[in-house]
Amino acid sequence: MKFMYFFLPSLPTTMENRKAMRPIGHHSEYWQKMFAEVVEISQMAEDLGFEAVGFPEHHLHTEGMEMGSLPLLTQHVIHHTEKIKVGPIGYVLPGWNPLRLAVEIGWLDQLTKGRTFVGMARGYQSRWLNQMAQKIHIGATQSQQGEIDKNNREAFEEVFQILKLAWKNEPFRFKGKYYEYPSPQSGTPWLAHEWTREYGSPGEVDDEGLVQAIDVVPKPYQKPHPTLFQAFSMSESTVRWCAREGIIPTLLESNPDRVRFYAEAYVEEGATVGRKLELGESLGCFRGMYPGDSEEHALKLAEGGMAGAGFQNFFHHFGFTDAFRFPEDDERYGDQPLPVSECTVDRLRRGKWALCGTTDDIRRGVDEVVEAAQPEWLIWQGDQGLLPLEEVKRMVERIGKEVLPHYQ
Repeated sequence: MKFMYFFLPSLPTTMENRKAMRPIGHHSEYWQKMFAEVVEISQMAEDLGFEAVGFPEHHLHTEGMEMGSLPLLTQHVIHHTEKIKVGPIGYVLPGWNPLRLAVEIGWLDQLTKGRTFVGMARGYQSRWLNQMAQKIHIGATQSQQGEIDKNNREAFEEVFQILKLAWKNEPFRFKGKYYEYPSPQSGTPWLAHEWTREYGSPGEVDDEGLVQAIDVVPKPYQKPHPTLFQAFSMSESTVRWCAREGIIPTLLESNPDRVRFYAEAYVEEGATVGRKLELGESLGCFRGMYPGDSEEHALKLAEGGMAGAGFQNFFHHFGFTDAFRFPEDDERYGDQPLPVSECTVDRLRRGKWALCGTTDDIRRGVDEVVEAAQPEWLIWQGDQGLLPLEEVKRMVERIGKEVLPHYQ
């Protein structure tokens, strides 16, 4: 099993100081501290045998948590490490011009000689996605939004289709709901058509000097493209789509029975397109891990980290806590989202997402994940920026030395 350390890169400070210095996102000294911490933790992860480190894509977060600019941060970490894979989970496809993204991915993979991967996400945060995707009239997805959710998925899948075409060693034409290549479809006037006709890709330009097909360069260093991940999946339809497309879904779901169901659905759906997969192959599971000197110490770490402060202050607004519902919740709340009062470390722990305790306790939790699905990847949600750097480093060292070797 491969281990990935997943950052939600955060400007490192206490909640009290985050409020006193608001907006903390205006203060360069905290950005510089974050960059230094991300590099130091990534170097530790590399030395300890982690396969990869990853980042999300999020913008405009003046509060200073979950600052994921891609691919700049990816390239920065790769520059300061030697071999560990670094990449996003993931690029929010509806917010990108697909040609621009294809070019960025190609450049990054070539510059790093294949040390990156490509993760993809649909995007659920309206503050920034609605602004960046406004020209194609796409908004952030929420499961109850109907038409907005439908359009978001359409744009996501259309951008992915274009990326696949861009990664082939041939020029392509495309006509979709949101994008067309070339633009206009009748052909793009190109003054240097004689040059391109002689030295460019065959079929790019016609005899009239019009661009009739697009050929993106550079192609990725990895062939046919980098490893593909899908951000934090919570639905069977997404898992099955990933199986058909050769994408690694990263499951936020933590109930062992549901994890097993998704793992089997992935294998089953892959077979419909000729993929012969073992259980857990090309599958990722997402967990929080809090190794402490004692259970009490571990719970204190979880309360201050993403499982506590992160969920209680931020993520519960987007329904993530509902991934950890119990039967009694349906009796109390029906189909309503869980209130913030229910967003507790205890809930995430009982839901088997937050693994807390000694490293022996952590290993027993990871054993349950392996027994349920044998995932190829375990993605660890880190706590950089919320917990003190020395605590984060101590946790990384414990997982790297006392947990990770048992699964390699």
